[in-house]
Amino acid sequence: MLSLKSFIKNVELHNPHEPEFLQAVTEVAEDIIPYINDYHPEFESLKILERIAEPERVISFRVAWLDDKNEIQVNRGYRVQMNSAIGPYKGGLRFAPDVNLSILKFLAFEQVFKNSLTSLPIGGGKGGSDFDPKGKSDNEIMRFCQSFMTELYRHIGAETDVPAGDIGVGTREIGYLFGQYKRIQNNFTGVLTGKGAHWGGSYIRPEATGYGLLYFVECIYDFNNESLEGKVITISGAGNVAYYAAEKAISLGAKVITLSNSQGTIYDKEGFSLEKLAYVETLGRDLYKYPRKFKSATYHEGEKPWQFKCDIALPCATQNELDEADAKKLVKNGCKCVAEGANMPSTAEAIKVFHKAKVYFAPGKAANAGGVAVSGLEMSQNSIRQQWPSAKVDTRLKAIMENIHKTCVRYGKEENGYINYLKGANIGGFIKVANAMKAQGVL
Repeated sequence: MLSLKSFIKNVELHNPHEPEFLQAVTEVAEDIIPYINDYHPEFESLKILERIAEPERVISFRVAWLDDKNEIQVNRGYRVQMNSAIGPYKGGLRFAPDVNLSILKFLAFEQVFKNSLTSLPIGGGKGGSDFDPKGKSDNEIMRFCQSFMTELYRHIGAETDVPAGDIGVGTREIGYLFGQYKRIQNNFTGVLTGKGAHWGGSYIRPEATGYGLLYFVECIYDFNNESLEGKVITISGAGNVAYYAAEKAISLGAKVITLSNSQGTIYDKEGFSLEKLAYVETLGRDLYKYPRKFKSATYHEGEKPWQFKCDIALPCATQNELDEADAKKLVKNGCKCVAEGANMPSTAEAIKVFHKAKVYFAPGKAANAGGVAVSGLEMSQNSIRQQWPSAKVDTRLKAIMENIHKTCVRYGKEENGYINYLKGANIGGFIKVANAMKAQGVL
């Protein structure tokens, strides 16, 4: 029988000093290993889990570029091509100063399961750079992106690896990256997703992760014969995912009371409206200005949003932002559902608190799969040279999130009726990839 302890020890031995990656692998292995031992012992001899935990390819390269002072700057670029058993590698590019191999490997590993859950034919990958776009001019960002793509282009392609955006990589950066790829390769192809809607992109892509998150939460409440109407929601983050999660929550009748960034949290006791959200979008990093305009709000410098009473918590900022102490506050204050808009924002200790309290905990690989789902739909539209209307894309997105919820319930329902969404997502995402790897031989 496959041993969790020996498996994790081996992963740690081969990936020293990579805590985020080890955390992600451990979270999955705790559910997958008992499942393999009980139902698929053949996966042990085929070393399926060991192979999934080892990237098919890791690419690291130098990115040299000129800043506006005509001085040379040097960054490091990466692409982690984790698993292509069910389709070309698919996953975002992250530009942030804290980017390192551990973070990208954890994201790529999670992406394998997330992409599998969408039922779309896409494998898992992730990439990026320690480049920080904040404070840079458009020309500096363009020159960096062009230098980055001058190396990356040889490792990607519409049928090989299709990157997208992530933190620090929006439509502007995708545009510069795509332009350089097109110039080098001399073809217009769907090699990147997250493109502008007027040059090959998909409608609903900017909104997809936030909208999909709420569609998944709506499924949780529908499953329990409840509605989101009147539910109080706390959200962390103030970027793309948080904004559109709040927008969709409001449209579904919920009351959103917080948004945040690394500097502090806005608490609006009356709840955000679409007008208030639009104002938040103009503030950038300066969320402290919000209460000056809306007197129903207070700004809590250096604090997280999890101290406030809520029915639903949506961590939408970054990894490991919600720890054990935060989880205990949420449970004490009556929170019944936590759904991750970011990738692995809850620590392992926090997740244990949620499960012990029977809080419905929806992991990012299931709850925030809407972004990659619409990226996959963008790939389909590029392949057939069509652009679907917003309503069609939104309908497909909602159907995908509903199907992911059904998969999680199928594999995560426990004897007492509690749905362990983490277990369901891990097993549901694993089985499709494992069967594909078994069919394709030892690779």
